[in-house]
Amino acid sequence: MSSCHPVPPRQVSVLLPALLVLALGAAGCSKPEMPPAPPRPVLSMLVGESGAEDAANTYSGELRSRFETQLAFRVAGKIIERRVDAGATVKSGEVLARLDPADTASSATAAAAQLALAEADARRYRDLRTQNFVSQAALDAKETALKSAQAQAELARNQNAYTTLLADAPGVVAAVAGEVGQVVAAGQTVFRVARPGSMEVAIAVPESRVGSLRIGQPAEVSLWADASARYRGVLRELASVADPATRTFAARVAIADADLPAQDGKRARPLLGMTASVRFPAAAGSLLRVPLTAIFQQDGKPAVWVLAADSTVVLRPVEVAGWGEKDATIASGLAAGERIVVAGVHKLTAGEKVKVAAATVSPAAGNAAQ
Repeated sequence: MSSCHPVPPRQVSVLLPALLVLALGAAGCSKPEMPPAPPRPVLSMLVGESGAEDAANTYSGELRSRFETQLAFRVAGKIIERRVDAGATVKSGEVLARLDPADTASSATAAAAQLALAEADARRYRDLRTQNFVSQAALDAKETALKSAQAQAELARNQNAYTTLLADAPGVVAAVAGEVGQVVAAGQTVFRVARPGSMEVAIAVPESRVGSLRIGQPAEVSLWADASARYRGVLRELASVADPATRTFAARVAIADADLPAQDGKRARPLLGMTASVRFPAAAGSLLRVPLTAIFQQDGKPAVWVLAADSTVVLRPVEVAGWGEKDATIASGLAAGERIVVAGVHKLTAGEKVKVAAATVSPAAGNAAQ
């Protein structure tokens, strides 16, 4: 016989709630595991590539001629005629403008009359001297007066000729600073004439970067009209004194192949007055620049977060050679080609795994990201 006895229905109804409570309690003792936190996204850049280095070494400028002449009248007067406009091509000896010649013509006429009188006096005294009617000293005085009158007449003729402004060499009128009816002083610029050939770019270099440039340094020139076209350039001139107003140093970059046609015939033709960009490639072993947002202060000393191959970050001390408005010049501690974090550096910890959210950013982008 079986020893099992059926449980009365009343007892079953009492035991079921108790068993349910025990099962729920056992389930609550084992907490579920939390999923791992995703890697922190960061903005990064490759040191020495694009971004910071290109932005730091690129300057905007204007296409100018190496030889430019400031033309002006050699006498004061009122402009009564202007024959050329800006952009006109002129030849050597071509008339550009004229002044009112009334005053200089009167002076020339008066000087000519004085010369005629001095010549007559000199001839008469020569005859009197041959007859011993006058002394040699009297004749010498008349000869001296004649030479003075001749000089005055020559000066008056020159002054009258100076009322006509001529082009001293062939070129293109780059600027016009005088209009008909305007009264100009002697030496006041009226035209700026650029001679053909020897085209170059005029740029302004800030004082924080003038020390990194050298005369003869190669450069790459591109035009705003055709950004895809590239021209070989070389730094020809660099001012040794800063402009008192802008505190920048004027520089000229000569274009070596400005007159050479493009092989595909599509390259833009450089013209005077065009906007151009000049980029100086970073030389091997030169100092590197990184955005200010990449600098992390560790115990009061600068450092940067370097991304390792396994996507973890390592804090590396660096030596800063100079601080700029938007970037810092690194003297040691970094090598070109290394990837660093440029935004949110104060939120990272050593060995933390991160996710690169941007391949390469510029200093401006790094500042905006932070």
